This record gives sequence, structure tokens and C-alpha cells, in this order.
Amino acid sequence: MSGCPPGLQVRCLKLAPRNTLKIVVTVKQVPDPNVPGHLESDNTLARDGEVTLDSGDESGIEIALRIKELGEGEVVLLSMGPAGARDAIRKGLSMGADRGILITDPNLAGADALLTARALAAAVAIEQPDLVVCATESYDGSSGMVPPMLAELLGWPQLTFAKSLEIADQIARVHRQTDTGYQVVEAPMPVVVTVTAAIAEPRYASLRGIMAARNKEVKQFNLTELGVDPTGPVESIDRVELAPPRSPGEIMVENGTAADRIVALLRGAKVV
Repeated sequence: MSGCPPGLQVRCLKLAPRNTLKIVVTVKQVPDPNVPGHLESDNTLARDGEVTLDSGDESGIEIALRIKELGEGEVVLLSMGPAGARDAIRKGLSMGADRGILITDPNLAGADALLTARALAAAVAIEQPDLVVCATESYDGSSGMVPPMLAELLGWPQLTFAKSLEIADQIARVHRQTDTGYQVVEAPMPVVVTVTAAIAEPRYASLRGIMAARNKEVKQFNLTELGVDPTGPVESIDRVELAPPRSPGEIMVENGTAADRIVALLRGAKVV
């Protein structure tokens, strides 16, 4: 990374020549969606209950493992959170990922999307992977802002909403689902790709995989070690309001036009 202007080391990252593929998958520990949640006094989601690996990240891990299995390579899981987030990393390691990285620091409590992306980008800069795979959005935040910020900080292209992913000759190609079909989009590597749950059905961890995960490396970094200024966050939650109640549905009486009315509603909803 020599020759980069001061302060732009991440953006000037160059891919080192290699014969194997290195894939970084961002993963996150989130409150269990099957357990009722509640908010803290600052309107953030409480995390003192049951927690688990985000299900969207499991799909990202799965497609990374499938790509690795087509040839030689390495799958590295990258997470940011409290020390307990190691459990989420361990679950991904039990699926078959090779090693993990956890960014944990008291200054990251309540971190917004930008500070999160800056921390992740610093770790990616150290790893210098060919490919970063992210879920489209996390279950708890649901903002979808971290992946594009990460791509911008790295100076890499981003391919979004992928329902399939192919790698060939240092080119990443995805099929992106749309209302009328799908788009085929490609970009040179290194690249950030966000994937949907439809990209792959996550595998179950085998007993052998669970046992092996105990001995796999999980490095830990704080913000000082990554060279990240903890200034922030720049986002805040002003208030939280209940969603308005849904309006009652439309009752149709068969008078000879009900079928046409139903078809029109379905077309308006782009179901047919």
C-alpha cells in the first residue's frame, strides 16, 4: 500500500497477485427474531436477550463456501460487536468457513452505519480479499447502508441484490432480481457483493464442523489497532412511533364484475 496519499490507504488498496480466491463475508450477531424484542431508553434495539447469527448472513456464508469448493480458496468471516459476537462467528465457522475476525471496542457501542463501515473497511484493507460478500441488509437495522458505504470507502465496485453469483477470470457476475425478470451485472474484482436469501439455502453445521470450529482462529481488533478514529456516530434516532393500523380489506360481492376487479387488483400489485 505504499505510495497512497495520507488518509487514503483504504481507497488505494491494490489486490495482491494470488492463485487462490480469498472471500470475506461480513456477519452480524442480532437479537433472535423468534423472541419478542424491546427498545432501550435511547430508542435502540435491546440486545440483552437471545441473540443469533443473522439469517441473511448465513446465505452469504453459503454462497462463499460454494465458490470456494469450486477451487482453492479461503473464506474469512468478519464481524463487529461485543465479545459475545464470537458465537455468531463460531456458527459460521462450523458451517465450513476457515477463520474469523472480530472488531470489538467500547467506542463502537451505538455505532451508526458510517462508523461500522469504516471499521469493516479497515479490516478488509488488512485482509486484501478478492471478494466481500454482505447480506442486503441486517435483520435488526434493516437500513442496507453499510455495504455501499464499505464499497465506497474501499474504492471498489458494488453488485447488489444478487440472486446468483459467478466468478470467472477475475470478473464477478450476478443476476439481480427485478419486477420484470432479472438483470445480469458484472464488475472486475475486487468487488463488494450484496446477496439475497434466494441465492443459496444455507447448509446445516455437521457435528464434525462444530467440533472443528472450536480450533479455528478468530482474531480480535479494536479501533486503535485498526487505525480508525472512533468519532461518531453521525446518525441518531429522534423518535419511534407505532406503525399506523392497516386499512380494512376490500369486500367484493359477485355481481358479474368481481373476477375482472380481482385481476385488476393483482395487476396493480404486480402479482400477475
